Amino acid sequence: MVTSSDESSQFLPRFNESGLITCVTMDSTTQDILMVAYMNEEALQETLRTGRAVYYSRSRKALWRKGEKSGNWQEVQEVRVDCDQDCLQLLVKQTGGAACHTGRHSCFYRRIKSGQSTELEFIDQNRLFDPTQVYGKSSTE
Repeated sequence: MVTSSDESSQFLPRFNESGLITCVTMDSTTQDILMVAYMNEEALQETLRTGRAVYYSRSRKALWRKGEKSGNWQEVQEVRVDCDQDCLQLLVKQTGGAACHTGRHSCFYRRIKSGQSTELEFIDQNRLFDPTQVYGKSSTE
């Protein structure tokens, strides 16, 4: 059933019980899905204010300014919201080419092997940077 809020022109993001909203980030040119992350209200407001993607790191419990360590910034071209306003879509220009902390273009660089249920195969072996050079041995962005 379609409700009036589904057709509203007012932006009212619905954060979950942890204060987070899912964010699907895509390359604005290729439409490749680069990554899926979360934002809290502060990350969303900074993203809207600066035009650069800012997420919330659940593991570090802190804001994560994409590209701050790696130089692989995400310049936001457009922000979309789903019908329930509980999920965002960022269309970005990926500076440096790599969105993934593994040094790849996208975080979606493996797929389930055809006919298998437990084995993965790489669809992108190409690293655009060496993560140990950027983050060190144990740190990731």
